[in-house]
Amino acid sequence: MSVNKHEADSELFWELVSELQAEDQRVVEGTIMGGACARVNDEFLALVDYKGSGLVVKLPRERVAELVADGTGNPFGPAGKIFKEWVSVPTADAKLWKALLREGIQFVSS
Repeated sequence: MSVNKHEADSELFWELVSELQAEDQRVVEGTIMGGACARVNDEFLALVDYKGSGLVVKLPRERVAELVADGTGNPFGPAGKIFKEWVSVPTADAKLWKALLREGIQFVSS
């Protein structure tokens, strides 16, 4: 049986979150928009595959703009309003996703 993109993205995301939790106890599972997400203490960090978006991670506005400009990510606007500190990275890439999650941890915990 083949695994669809949503399941594959979700599996990768939670594997990475688990690795990051082993490094930083502040990383916890939480909820946002009715689904599971990763948080750093009470701050939103990331979620996966919100309506096909792949990884969605909270980063500084400048970094989001850079990732969108270079084609790595897309603006994230789940209800039509773009969130300037959130970027969607639709292509599953463990190394990239983990690096962005680490950047997000630094950002939301500062």
